[in-house]
Amino acid sequence: MPPIHRHRRLHRTLGAAASLATVAALVAALPASAHGNPSGHGQPGRYQDIQLLSFNDLHGNLEPPAGSSGRVTEQEEDGTTKSIDAGGVEYLATHLRQAREGNRYSITAAAGDMVGASPLISGLFHDEPTIDALNKLDLDVTSVGNHEFDEGAKELGRLQNGGCHPTDGCYDAHKKFLGADFPYLAANVTDEKSGKPILAPYWVWKKNGIKVGFIGVTLEGTPDIVSAEGVKGLKFGDEVETINKYAKVLQRQGVQSIVALVHEGGAPASGSYNYDCDSPGAGDGISGPIVDIAKHVTPAVDALVTGHTHQAYVCTIDDPAGRPRMVTSASSFGRLYTDTTLTYDRRTGDIARTAVTSANHVVTRDVAKAPDMTDLITKWKTLAAPISSRPIGYIAGEIGNSGTESPMGDLIADAQLAYAKSLDPEADLALMNPGGIRASLTYASSGGEGDGVVTYGEAYTVQPFSNTVNLVDLTGAQVITALQQQVSGANEASPKILQVSNGLTYTLDLTKSGAARVVVDSVRLGGTAIDPAATYRVAMNSFLAGGGDGFAELGKGANVLVGGDDLAAFEGYLTANSSASAPYPVPAAQRITLVR
Repeated sequence: MPPIHRHRRLHRTLGAAASLATVAALVAALPASAHGNPSGHGQPGRYQDIQLLSFNDLHGNLEPPAGSSGRVTEQEEDGTTKSIDAGGVEYLATHLRQAREGNRYSITAAAGDMVGASPLISGLFHDEPTIDALNKLDLDVTSVGNHEFDEGAKELGRLQNGGCHPTDGCYDAHKKFLGADFPYLAANVTDEKSGKPILAPYWVWKKNGIKVGFIGVTLEGTPDIVSAEGVKGLKFGDEVETINKYAKVLQRQGVQSIVALVHEGGAPASGSYNYDCDSPGAGDGISGPIVDIAKHVTPAVDALVTGHTHQAYVCTIDDPAGRPRMVTSASSFGRLYTDTTLTYDRRTGDIARTAVTSANHVVTRDVAKAPDMTDLITKWKTLAAPISSRPIGYIAGEIGNSGTESPMGDLIADAQLAYAKSLDPEADLALMNPGGIRASLTYASSGGEGDGVVTYGEAYTVQPFSNTVNLVDLTGAQVITALQQQVSGANEASPKILQVSNGLTYTLDLTKSGAARVVVDSVRLGGTAIDPAATYRVAMNSFLAGGGDGFAELGKGANVLVGGDDLAAFEGYLTANSSASAPYPVPAAQRITLVR
């Protein structure tokens, strides 16, 4: 596996001297002094509190995210909710540094998607700015996420180990990019030929005789949601099997305290960050893939830090031995961080699970900005300014990206159809994957450009993947099958509703299950029923055209025409269809009729 830089902390190590150790039993009850020595000063007692700070799915959001992406919902005692502005690494740094004060035994970990689908300030520079920011945040370790593979394994290796970009070169003539000071863990991502992990599978934190092991995995389904080129030559293994395998490896090395960093997540019953998902019982308020993972990961693992779904939760889910275990996620975009207390038993080397406490905290913007982060943002914004500040269009109001069908989805699909028609006047419709729409377009000015002005940087934040707009021939039957794949097969548990261009309409009946949710007789184009035997010219991005997101039918298109960059298509459409005096109206998002 590639070497990991150690140019910041010499105490880091990937392994520990092998020694035989017995698996510690869960401490049934702790003495009153169990939490009495949090700072580590004085004579060490049997129990030592270890602070675990964690977050996930930063996605290169160095600046405070705009619109709803930069807010969290808080549940009040009286049952009402309120919205709080949150996020931005200038504030995240301050919050983490304040949280660490007085805690000599403190670890900061993350659960993947630190980069990828990033705003222009980071994405334009292949996410080097975000790696620099994470180094300054004193991140100790992270798992990989699916988005770490957006530019392929070689680029991920460069982010870990440093060096200039192979195409764009170095961005700083005075300082070479050194890569991440922290290890990226990819235990379940192996080279197809060698069978070996492409990066370190685990890492051990050590201090004054205390050892805590971290195992990092991403979701097994990564190849289904990343471009084929990004995961070429890689194999993604089962999350549970991989974690259990390396837990045994760590135990053989004498490491009994183990945390899994899992880039897979769940869906809490409430969108409030402080929702109690253990009410009425342990784990009752959360569903999704992470629940099954947590129930099957070996009891040797003491806590799971998770991500991917961009949700906030702090839950206990019983392990296979029936003992409660903490499972956490801190939303996304740096809006929250989780503070977990792990009580380490020096006698057994294990975590006393009955003493584990955890809570999510808002990265509020009412604290002082961290000056080093302000300097970092200023540096990269200055480099990006000539590109990012260029106006490309005007909008009449906020164009959001939330909902089954979103106004932003309508806009992008229409832009892709218009571009497709410029290539082939016979183009009929366009489809857009919802996961490729990363943000809303906000009406309020964010950088002095003026209200309603859309800049290239804002558009880049919406569509950062550098896909092409492709045209393929599909039969009407294939179009219907693709619509059914939104809510069946790999997408049945978590539907992925395609955003559709103007003229395509249909009904989605959520009272039914699986493919039956798509009312076939309702699928129409321009008011005329789709003919299963006819051929339609369909535009979509290259990710969907490769069968991504579980849309295998879209990968079967014939007569393929590879067009230009999807962001350029979006820019051209908005520029041609808006002006200061006639801004682009907010789409009504009424193409898909929902039955609930």
